[in-house]
Amino acid sequence: MSRRRLLLVLFGLAEILNSSSSFAQTRTVSELRSSIDEAVASANLPNAWITINVQDATTGTAWYQKDVGRSFIPASNTKLFTTAASLHLLGPDFRYETSVWTDGEVSGGILHGNLIVKGSGDPVIGGRFSDGDLTHTFRSWADSLKGLGITRITGDIIGDDDFFDEDPLGSGWQANYLNDWYAAEIGALSFNDNCIDLTLIAQKENMPTLIEWAPFMTDFIQVDNATRTVEATLGITEDYTRTPGSNHFVVSTLVPEGRRETESLTVRNPTLFFVHILRDVLIQQGIAVSGLPVDIDNLSVKPSYPSSPLFSTFSPPLSEIVSVINKRSQNLYAEQLLRTLGAHFPAEGFVRGSAASGWASTMDFFRSAGLNTERLQLVDGSGLARQNLVTSTMVSQVLRYMFNHPNEDIKKGFLDSLPVGGVDGSLSSRMKGTAAEGNVRAKTGTIGAVSALSGFVSTAESTHLVFSIMVNHYTGSSKSVRNLQDTISTILASHGSH
Repeated sequence: MSRRRLLLVLFGLAEILNSSSSFAQTRTVSELRSSIDEAVASANLPNAWITINVQDATTGTAWYQKDVGRSFIPASNTKLFTTAASLHLLGPDFRYETSVWTDGEVSGGILHGNLIVKGSGDPVIGGRFSDGDLTHTFRSWADSLKGLGITRITGDIIGDDDFFDEDPLGSGWQANYLNDWYAAEIGALSFNDNCIDLTLIAQKENMPTLIEWAPFMTDFIQVDNATRTVEATLGITEDYTRTPGSNHFVVSTLVPEGRRETESLTVRNPTLFFVHILRDVLIQQGIAVSGLPVDIDNLSVKPSYPSSPLFSTFSPPLSEIVSVINKRSQNLYAEQLLRTLGAHFPAEGFVRGSAASGWASTMDFFRSAGLNTERLQLVDGSGLARQNLVTSTMVSQVLRYMFNHPNEDIKKGFLDSLPVGGVDGSLSSRMKGTAAEGNVRAKTGTIGAVSALSGFVSTAESTHLVFSIMVNHYTGSSKSVRNLQDTISTILASHGSH
């Protein structure tokens, strides 16, 4: 790093630390309120709506309140509602089951019939919990089939996704989101976050890049390589388009010499993607498959199920899945979890999991936490939708309920899932060198002109606080908003210090 660049970096770091530490020392709640008022006034956010709610986590005593009754778009702070309700209703030890069935008979090593995979919404089949080995689960299924003496399947590989409804997208998601990983399609059968991962490796200048696929190339997805290698001094320019309603992409990204770029592109029809890859893996592992990959929705006659599956696979416990949702702000996992609630806790009978049935199943929980559910408007599980509307009071009520939850495992699962300031997740690079570092546990939230930070902090006197800071309709850079959030977090963490 050059001396000039090093000085600029150090100057920038000092500016951030000074903006936090200049408000840091307060000894009374009155002084704390004045410091937060001063931080808000100096944040240079003239057009923004700002709500701040700070309460004692145990008693509920208000320490600071600003516009706490106004409804705000929470962005990914929506995940606090999704994950709190899920841990409360399902429990931290809940595991998804994905089961493998057949409607045929096995004779002489041949399965005369179809192989059917029945999903229940497990979002993690892929590499995240298997050291990046994307097809680990499918290879283990091949081993299980061979252990049953099966070396050939005469029928199709059928994906049964009927545990969820047929709406693959969240309500109100913007069309320009839909190619990107954070807006992956939702389904009861999901693989690799319902994305194909492309790594673009630069070659010589003006040559197309080399494209590597993960998990591997499949005829379910078509990629036209219109990429180009550009001179090493330039930056990466992402550019990819999809033929509407298809899995046909044109990738036109520019990659500088000596660099590589990974792009995760969403797939249409995750169920069909799942069984395409599964069929290919079975063949690679020595099991011949005569039939085709099939989505159960395309069958006029549904398959019949025997009394028990051939075998099942179970996900990691819910506490680990919730940690991915909150620390990494993983939208697909949150959407899957919301629909899981709808299927497991229907108003009556069996209801396929949907966003609507999911939120309906949570209302008693939110009422028990003290929320006015008539004013609570939630339409998706991840916060990508701009139609979600909550108050900072509601966010704080959920946080307080989880902090005081009578089940210690549920409380721990929730608190441990949140990013820690300056340490991990979406807060790993924030609050460094302040009293908030290693102290604040909070969920971030960001979409266009919306930024939120809500969670927990302990003061210098070891008083546990909940806080919710949401900013809507701001103009200009989001850096000013994040600096305000970090400054307030530091004020709270430093309170009572001498």
